[in-house]
Amino acid sequence: MITTTGLTKVYRSGGREVTALDGVDLHVREGEVYGVIGQSGAGKSTLIRCLNLLERPTSGTVTVAGQDLTALGGRGLRAGAALRAARSHIGMVFQHFNLLSSRTVQDNVELPLEILKVGRGDRARKALELLDLVGLADKATAYPAQLSGGQKQRVGIARALAGDPKVLLSDEATSALDPETTRSILQLLRDLNRQLGLTVVLITHEMDVVKTICDSAALMKGGRVVEQGTVAELLATPGSELARELFPVGGEPSAEDRTVVDVTFHGAAATRPVISELARTYNVDISILGAAMDTVGGKQVGRMRIELPGRFEDNVVPIGFLREQGLQVDVVGEDTVPATAAPLRKEGAQ
Repeated sequence: MITTTGLTKVYRSGGREVTALDGVDLHVREGEVYGVIGQSGAGKSTLIRCLNLLERPTSGTVTVAGQDLTALGGRGLRAGAALRAARSHIGMVFQHFNLLSSRTVQDNVELPLEILKVGRGDRARKALELLDLVGLADKATAYPAQLSGGQKQRVGIARALAGDPKVLLSDEATSALDPETTRSILQLLRDLNRQLGLTVVLITHEMDVVKTICDSAALMKGGRVVEQGTVAELLATPGSELARELFPVGGEPSAEDRTVVDVTFHGAAATRPVISELARTYNVDISILGAAMDTVGGKQVGRMRIELPGRFEDNVVPIGFLREQGLQVDVVGEDTVPATAAPLRKEGAQ
């Protein structure tokens, strides 16, 4: 649904150049919820504004639903009309809502339809349908000042859906909300994704957002995508930084003659007492240094850091036992990567 190739954005100010995007290649499949995560300054917001050409890239291409948006626009009324038509199929949800305070909730939702020259009766009907869809049918005549933060964001989502978009872009849409409201908005986005077949791209700095609703994710640093893939691929890939961030486990070896192992549980293995089986089968004392577990995509997933007595060479058989149980096993500080590891798409890889 969305592909960017070699996407670069350079800002020039006061004789200086700042590279916000540095050759970004992104691949978002139709109908998935895709999370783009990174710290402030990583280039996330610039990326999402380039996806609908609110910012025009310095170089590279953006293709949405088979149409190269970077080939549109330019000079002339016809060129501008083509870009506006393409943008009408891309909805945008903002962090700070961007509602017009002088308009009612219904009028805010109708605004994109006014711009598209839709008749008054059709605008009203569509707006009321969308407000019902986001759970605000009773707030049509209210004004933004009378709404909570979560309600304002629901209005923003309804407005973004007014043009029947194929793609919904969300720029930190939950970062200004409390945890409970965040959960309700994320659930709404997932429901809309499933009901309407929407492709959703979420810009966020919160790992919980990725864990809660994302099918795939990309990690950005310094204007570059350093990792991307499905969440399942990321969790099953040795050395994945995103996997470590999604399920952080701490703890260092207590002595030099100890082996520290990170074990990732998913699927049926997440509910089996594999560590207990390991201890009984090989009569080995196991120390648990840290663990994290959560539900991702409706399935339990977790990581655990354990410590085994002896050096790596002394623990080849126990580690092999864990891998035979279908677990992803990473030996901390060991460069050995199992041949069966799932592929992780690194920046620059084909």
